[in-house]
Amino acid sequence: MVKVTVDGIPVEVAAGSSALQACEAAGKEIPRFCYHERLSVAGNCRMCLVEVSGGRKPVASCGFPIGEGMQIFTDTEVVRRARRAVMEFLLINHPLDCPICDQGGECDLQDQAFGYGADHSRYRENKRAVTDKYLGPLVKTVMTRCIQCTRCIRFSTEVAGVPELGGVSRGENLEITNYVEKALTSELSGNLIDICPVGALTSQPYAFSARPWELRRTDSIDVCDAVGTNIVMQARGASVLRIVPRINDEVNEEWLADKGRFVVDGFRRRRLDRPWIRVDGKLQPAGWQDAFATIATRLKGMPGERIGAIAGDMCDAESMMALKDLMTALGSPNIDCRQDGAQYDLSRRDFYTFNTGITGIEEADALLIVGSIPRQEAPVLNARIRKRFVDAGRGGFPIAMIGAPNADPTYAAEVLGEGPDVLARLAAGALPFAEVLKNAKKPMVMVGHGALTRPDGQAIAHACWELAVQVGAIGTDWHGFNVLHTAASRVAGLDLG
Repeated sequence: MVKVTVDGIPVEVAAGSSALQACEAAGKEIPRFCYHERLSVAGNCRMCLVEVSGGRKPVASCGFPIGEGMQIFTDTEVVRRARRAVMEFLLINHPLDCPICDQGGECDLQDQAFGYGADHSRYRENKRAVTDKYLGPLVKTVMTRCIQCTRCIRFSTEVAGVPELGGVSRGENLEITNYVEKALTSELSGNLIDICPVGALTSQPYAFSARPWELRRTDSIDVCDAVGTNIVMQARGASVLRIVPRINDEVNEEWLADKGRFVVDGFRRRRLDRPWIRVDGKLQPAGWQDAFATIATRLKGMPGERIGAIAGDMCDAESMMALKDLMTALGSPNIDCRQDGAQYDLSRRDFYTFNTGITGIEEADALLIVGSIPRQEAPVLNARIRKRFVDAGRGGFPIAMIGAPNADPTYAAEVLGEGPDVLARLAAGALPFAEVLKNAKKPMVMVGHGALTRPDGQAIAHACWELAVQVGAIGTDWHGFNVLHTAASRVAGLDLG
C-alpha cells in the first residue's frame, strides 16, 4: 500500500494505482469522459486534470501513477481554470442537440458542463459536421456529437473481442468509424450505448420514446439466457420501454447481452397475453375463467397417466411448483422442464449446476469447453472468459474446445475435434491438452447443451465428470465441473423435480 494525501486527506491505496483512483478513495469526485473502470486507460479527454505537488502543470489523473507521500490537489484555481478550458474545447464542435437528444437527462457532457464548464465560449468558428455511421439496427449514431473519448473502440476490442470500430484521420478531422459500412457482429453491441458519455451512440429501437425522468425503474433478472444478468426494467405507465444492466460484479459486472436488452419489443408486438381456446378447429381468444373451465372439463375423469405437463424455459420457480402440485393432485407423474431433450444425472445437484460460479472463471488457469459456444449461448459469461484470457498479469489461460469447429469465441481456443471419441483420447492422455489440464492448479471443465441434448448426452456428461476428477478439477477447495445451461428456469425446474 502507498500513502498519499488528497486535498489534505491521507489515504492508502494499492501500489500501481492512478491518481484518479487515489482521489476516489478519498471521496473526491473527479470528472472524466474517456476513463472507464473496466477499460484500458486512454487519457485523451483531459477532463480529469489535477494538480500534484512538485509538478509545473496539471496532470491527467487517470494515467498518472501515484508515489509514496504524493500530495494531490483537486480543487485549486489552476485545476478549475484547466477544467473550464477543457470543457470549452470539447464544446467547440458539439451541437446544441440537447432538446432532441436521447441522452438528455443522463448525459455526462451535460452534467459536467453544468458542474465544471464556463458560461461562455471564445470560439466563433462554424462547428464541424460528421457523417453518421451505419452500425446496424440496434445502435443509432449521431457522430457530430462524438467527443472522441474512444470508449466504444476500447470496449469492442477489449471486452467484446470484436474490433470493428476505430479512428481515422487526426486532429479536428478525427472520426470514429467501423471502416466498412455493416452491422456490428458482437452479441454485446448494446453496451456501446451505455458507455458512450454523450449522445453519439444511442438505442435505435428506443429513439425518441421517452426521457429518463419519465420512467419508473424496477430491478429484475434477465431470463433470455441462464446467466442471471442483473437488469433494470424501465417503464412508462404499463409499457416497458427500455432494459439496461445493473452492476453486479458476481454475475455480469455491468454488461448485458443484446438479446436481453432489446427483448422489450416482445412485450408490445405479437405477444401472447391472453388464453386461446380451439373452437370448431379454430383458435378463439377467451377469458381466464373460460380457459380454466375448459381445462377442467377436458381433465374431468381423465386418468392421471394420460396427463402431462411441460414447463417453459422462462417459467419462474413458483409457477413450476404450482404446476407440479396440480399434476400431483391429478395423479400424474408426467412432468418435465426439459423440452429440448437434454439429459442430466439428477442424483447429485453438482452434476447439473455451474459449480464455480461466474467469478470462478477468473480463478481458473485452464479451461475445456465441451459442446458449447458461450459467445452465442451466454455472451456475458463469454466476456468473463475473454477477460480472464487477456489478463496478462496472471500468465496465460489455455482454452480448448470440443465441438463447434468454426466458432469464433473472441479468444484463442484450441479446437480438439468433435465427438465423444475426443473426450476418450483426452482422458487417455493421447492429446497434449490433457497434460495442460493436469498441470493446472484450478482446471475447469464446462459442459454445454450441445453435448447434453445428444442421444448419448448422459454418457458425455459422465465422461466429462470423470475427466474433471482425473485432472484434479474437483477437490475440497475447488469444484471445476460446470454445466452451462441455456434456459433461465432449468436449474430451478431440476431442483423442484
